[in-house]
Amino acid sequence: MTAESGASGEENATHHHETEKERADRRWTELLQEVRVAQMGIQILLGFLLSVAFTERFEDLGALDRNVYVVTVILGSAATGTLIAPVALHRFVTGHRMKPQTVEWASRLTIAGLVLLLCTVTCALLLILRVVLHNALVWWIVGGLFLWFVTVWFLLPAWARATRAARR
Repeated sequence: MTAESGASGEENATHHHETEKERADRRWTELLQEVRVAQMGIQILLGFLLSVAFTERFEDLGALDRNVYVVTVILGSAATGTLIAPVALHRFVTGHRMKPQTVEWASRLTIAGLVLLLCTVTCALLLILRVVLHNALVWWIVGGLFLWFVTVWFLLPAWARATRAARR
């Protein structure tokens, strides 16, 4: 996927007179706005997860739930690092005339971060609902929500791109 592959027809029509530098600057600004939303969500979730180990009820968790907790914290940490990575990438390459490449790599990191965020949210839901419900319904609820997130975060955008490409 290239930095341009995500451009919609309206975007191309509106910005078709942009230079490569102007396009990269605009796409970087748009990407940062998107990343800020995901960063905020994962940082709040990770903060909550890190505090759970210090609560009284944590001692009551069984082995499976403790393992789910550990995996969730690891995934949340990885998601946080991955969603912050575009900022570090930009900072280290600023001034080296690499903005188009930076936008492309930052876009890939953001998608990877969203996948890790999906996994973190799913595991957090699994842990919380297992503690609250104590029954097999948990797996159905978590599975359904996982499918919902996959649908609205990944399948819907993929479908929109494929539909747009087919109309060209």
